[in-house]
Amino acid sequence: MSDETCYLISDNGSYRPEATLSLRRLAERLGSRIGKTVHPVSLLHSTKIPPDKLGGIAAEIFEPFVIKKLEEGVRRFHVTPLFFGPSAAILEYMPQRVEVLRASWPDLEVRISPCLVNPEEAEDERMATILIDHVETAREQRGFKTPSVALVDHGAPRIKVTEVRNHLARQIRKLLAESDFPVVAACSMERRDGDEYAFNEPLLKRVIGSAGFEKEVIVSMLFASPGRHAGPGGDVAKICGEVAGSRPELVWQMTELVAGHDGIIDILHSRFEEGLASKPVFWKGKIPNWEAPK
Repeated sequence: MSDETCYLISDNGSYRPEATLSLRRLAERLGSRIGKTVHPVSLLHSTKIPPDKLGGIAAEIFEPFVIKKLEEGVRRFHVTPLFFGPSAAILEYMPQRVEVLRASWPDLEVRISPCLVNPEEAEDERMATILIDHVETAREQRGFKTPSVALVDHGAPRIKVTEVRNHLARQIRKLLAESDFPVVAACSMERRDGDEYAFNEPLLKRVIGSAGFEKEVIVSMLFASPGRHAGPGGDVAKICGEVAGSRPELVWQMTELVAGHDGIIDILHSRFEEGLASKPVFWKGKIPNWEAPK
């Protein structure tokens, strides 16, 4: 049995090859920073991508990857999540799968670093700075004078994730000059039906074109990597195009995605360091006896 730790960076996974290729680039950059091999391993979905679209190397997902390493004698794993906030994938799915695996490998240890953004760290403006850099680049690209900014995320079924988005919107509003960017609003690409998910409002399709967003609009993308929702031809672009189709005065521009910014590695590295001091994941009934990433 090996005493070495296997390091992972994990996203939710996608059927789009661009997302896996982006995760691989981040794994290489983070690995260079910490001096260790970091494996790009999604939680789900990515194994559906044909390997020939990934340079001939198949994508890997969490449970089969961990099993393969366990069979090789590895027992210690450290996951750095590529998630903005505490989604169910990190708080529920991953710990549950760990518990299933520990039935066969009781000495399995998995540490999970905190997510990218913690609203309780009010002075940490690194993610907001990344988003602002992309906003200012988009403004220059289109020659906008006084654009409004719509910060959009996917729309999560957990309010704590939406609170991360709203926290970032407040930071952006504080850091951007109001004379250049008169309006900043947070919104969701989509939401689940039901009053219990109303915290995702407003939706992007109701923000752009509304008061303050009638002319120049920058859509600030709170997405890490390209996929079905983000990037050229994604769902966000389709929503914006549909709204603009009936409003000829509306001109919009999406920003680049977070994973392409140099500053993301600083955040991932600091979260990795925090994870080194965390306790392994265990699961007792419905309540994990580990401190959940904030």
